[in-house]
Amino acid sequence: MSYNELIKNFERIRDYMREFYVCGFKSREEYDKKSARSYDDERRRIESWLGDYMGFRQTPEGKNVFLAIDSRLSCHNPLYKAWKAKSFTDGDITLHFLLFDILDASGKLFSLREIMEHLDGYLADACATGAKTFDESTVRKKLQEYIREGLVCTVKQGKTLLYRRAEMTVLNCADALNFFSETAPCGVIGSFLMDKADAGEEYFSFKHHYITQALDSDILCAVFEAMRQRRAVTLKMPGRRTGEITEKRVVPLRVFVSVQNGRQYLMAYWERQKRIWSFRLDRILSVQEGEVCEVFESLRVSLDRMQQHMWGVSTQGGKCHLERVEFTITHNDGEEYIYNRLLREKRCGQVERLNAHTSRFVAEVYDASELIPWIRTFICRIVSVRFSDEALEGRFRADLQAMYRMYGLPGDGRGEAAEL
Repeated sequence: MSYNELIKNFERIRDYMREFYVCGFKSREEYDKKSARSYDDERRRIESWLGDYMGFRQTPEGKNVFLAIDSRLSCHNPLYKAWKAKSFTDGDITLHFLLFDILDASGKLFSLREIMEHLDGYLADACATGAKTFDESTVRKKLQEYIREGLVCTVKQGKTLLYRRAEMTVLNCADALNFFSETAPCGVIGSFLMDKADAGEEYFSFKHHYITQALDSDILCAVFEAMRQRRAVTLKMPGRRTGEITEKRVVPLRVFVSVQNGRQYLMAYWERQKRIWSFRLDRILSVQEGEVCEVFESLRVSLDRMQQHMWGVSTQGGKCHLERVEFTITHNDGEEYIYNRLLREKRCGQVERLNAHTSRFVAEVYDASELIPWIRTFICRIVSVRFSDEALEGRFRADLQAMYRMYGLPGDGRGEAAEL
């Protein structure tokens, strides 16, 4: 039998999904946040959503459960199923449809008292059987929610607030595709898709499918809404070492997404530190809107200026001095792709062609350590490498020396191609 209990508090689901999927499945004995019974309940719940993607292997320590998702075969993000398990009560659903049935009269205005009378009429039979009706406060809150969403409009007549259904334009997928094919550049793509629309085929697959960001969709939506209104927000986040929940008051400026691992970062002005900082979106527990920030645009300009010296998301607090990174590589005849790769991946750096077989990369950045994983991909071609941060350069060379020892190669760790 399918385990189909619905969930009202999505933060709990996000926490379990991270524990079970993002961080890897834990055994019943390893999971110490909740009781063993809670572990079983949540594991069964996730199995009901992701059973087609789950597997296990037996190890000496016990049964090892894991998720295996092949992006070549899965065209849709399976983690979206977690959002579709958010619960609604019978009352929520009933009130939703009754309100729009009442407000369906084109252009007609209703007072709250009139809406309540209509609701009582609809629910007369249900009430006779002991069903619970709706109180005025609940209906008013639901109408306010629909007003914020643009589904309901209001008109003031004297002291009475009147409600009506907002005008809506129904646009289905076929209409959107049709519009795209006729108006967008390269609209022929839309035309080809329309030709196949009835074939029941999936059109897109992904080599790198970053699915875990689905769990942070509500956080991202709240951040975007705050940016649209140019408001400050209060973030609730667990401490990195203690796990204790702390609050950070920030002004959200932009969201950066890594093309390497799909991780999302909020770039924001941290009021306590008086600096622009990066916050991992998957570590944010909640977002609470504050007042409008009068200097929002100037803060964004500052971030744009800082991006000229950012390799990733680290700003080191926008420190005054920049760190210089420089390395020279060699490439043989027929290896023009090496030079082209430097040009393609240089980001905020500069590439200089020294001769037919030698090129130099130079960058001035806030945090040179962010470049190290990328620089390592050129090992065996590096002629020389220099960091203005001597300690960082020392660690880089020490890592090379450790690699030499691991592979039994001679060398002094200077990072030179001849030594490799």
